[in-house]
Amino acid sequence: MLVVGVLFLGSALSITLAFRSTQEADRKRVEGRATIVTSPWGPLEYLEGGNADDPPVILIHGGGGGYDQGELMAEILLSEGFRWIAPSRFGYLGSSLPPGGTPDQQAHAFAWLLDELGVEQVGVVALSAGGPSGLLLTLLHPERVTSLTLLSAGVTRVGLPEQASADWKGRMLVRLFSHDFPYWAVTSLLEGRFIELMGADREVIAGFTPEQRVWVSRLIESMRPASLRSGGARFDNRAPLPGERIAGIRAPTLVIHAEDDRLQLFENARFAEATIPGARLLRFGRGGHLVMITEVPTGREAIRSHLLDHGERR
Repeated sequence: MLVVGVLFLGSALSITLAFRSTQEADRKRVEGRATIVTSPWGPLEYLEGGNADDPPVILIHGGGGGYDQGELMAEILLSEGFRWIAPSRFGYLGSSLPPGGTPDQQAHAFAWLLDELGVEQVGVVALSAGGPSGLLLTLLHPERVTSLTLLSAGVTRVGLPEQASADWKGRMLVRLFSHDFPYWAVTSLLEGRFIELMGADREVIAGFTPEQRVWVSRLIESMRPASLRSGGARFDNRAPLPGERIAGIRAPTLVIHAEDDRLQLFENARFAEATIPGARLLRFGRGGHLVMITEVPTGREAIRSHLLDHGERR
C-alpha cells in the first residue's frame, strides 16, 4: 500500500510540474507580443505581419482563439504576399468584453481598428465562431471590405437534428475554457476526444498526415492558456447569429466548408451560398471542422486567389 501511495504521489507531482511548466510557457508566448490600444469598447489587441505594401487582410479567429490563432491562420492559409492583421475578438486574451457586447459592436471595433492603422480596405477571412463578426463587418462597413472568405463559419441557426449534438459540443468547449488545468489535461491526455469535440470525426482524425497532426497540435496550443479566452468563449456561445441579415452583403464572398463538419454544420455554408448574392461555395466531403488543415493546398490557393482577384475593389 505504501508503494502504491508513493507511486500515486509521484504521478501527481509529475502531472503538476508538467502543467505548471506548460502554463508558464504559454503565458510567455502570448504576453507582450501583440499591441493593445484603447478603443471605445475597451482594450483591443492585435498583431500584424507581412509586408506593409502587400494587400491587407484581417484574420478573424475562431472560438477559443485570439491573435495567436489569427497568426496561425496566416501561416496556414496565406503564406507570403499579404499584410495581415489578427485582432483578438471580445473577451480573448488582451481584448476586453464590453458590457452587453454584440457581434455588431465587434464589427464596429474592427472598422475602428482599421482607422487606427490607416488601412482603407481589407479582405476579410473569418473562421468558425469568427463568422458572425466577419459577416457583420462586411455588411455594416461595406466600403472597407474588398472580399469576404468564410471558413467553417457559423452563419445561421440550423434547424436539423444534428444541431443538438453540435450545441452540446459547444457547451463542453466553453466549460473546458473556463479553467486552465481541465483544458490542459484533456488536450494532453485525451487529445483525440478533444478533436472530436472540435467537430472532426474519428475517420478524419485517423487520416491525418504527420504534417496535419503538427498543425492540429499547434491549433490546440493556440487556445492555451484557456482561462485567458474563457470570456470570449462564453460570448461566442450566446451571441446571436446574423442569419437573414447577410442578404445585404455585396462583397465577393467565398464559402469554404466540409460536409461532415460536426460543430458548425454544413447547412451554414448552404445558407450563406443561397443568401449572399453571388457567393461561391467550395465544399469538401471530409475534413470536419478542421478542413482548413486537412485541405491546406486547395484551400490556400482558393483563398489567395479570391483575395487577390478582388483586392482593388472600390
